[in-house]
Amino acid sequence: MNKKRVLVACEFSGIVGDAFRANGHDAWSCDSLPTETNYSNNFHLQGDVLREISPDNSWDLLIAFPPCTHLCVSGARWFKNKQAEQQVSIQFFMALANAPILRIAIENPIGIMSNRFRKPNQIIQPWQFGHGETKAICLWLKNLPPLQPTNIVEGRTPRVHHASPGPDRWKERSRTFPGIAAAMASQWGPLL
Repeated sequence: MNKKRVLVACEFSGIVGDAFRANGHDAWSCDSLPTETNYSNNFHLQGDVLREISPDNSWDLLIAFPPCTHLCVSGARWFKNKQAEQQVSIQFFMALANAPILRIAIENPIGIMSNRFRKPNQIIQPWQFGHGETKAICLWLKNLPPLQPTNIVEGRTPRVHHASPGPDRWKERSRTFPGIAAAMASQWGPLL
C-alpha cells in the first residue's frame, strides 16, 4: 500500500505533521521557519510553500495555516493602515485555497476571509478536542467532512488570547492544539 502524501503548510511546530505520520502517512510540513522538533526535522521543507503546491508535486491532502495577522478580526483596528499587507495575505490564502490538490483544509481565526472568500465550513473550539480552552478556529474545507469532536472537556479559559506580551507570543498563539491535530489525522487520514 502506498502511503498518502500530506503537506502541512505554514507549520513550524510539527504537531500536525507528526499526527499524520503517527497514523502511517507520508506527511511533510513547510514553513519559512525551521521546525521546532527533531523528529519533524527530517519531514520539514523550509521555504516557500507555494513552490511545493505546484502541479509538479503530487499531494493527496493540504492542511494550511496561513498567517492571520492581517486577516483576523482581532487586528481589525489596524486594517486601514495595512491595506497592502492585507491584500498580500488575502492573495496567499487564496493561492492555498486554489491549490491543485484534491483535499484541502485551511485554518484561520474569525476574520475577513468569511467575506472575501466564503464562510468557513466549520468553527471548532479546543475544548471539543481535549483542551479546556476557548479559541474559535475556522476551517475552510474542500472534499473533507467537518471534524467531529473527540473529547469534550470542562474549562473555557481563553489562555491563548491572554498570553503575555513578548517576542514569542505569536508562536504560542499559532501552534495547533495536539487534540485537534490528532482528530485531523484520525478523521481525514482514512479518506486519502
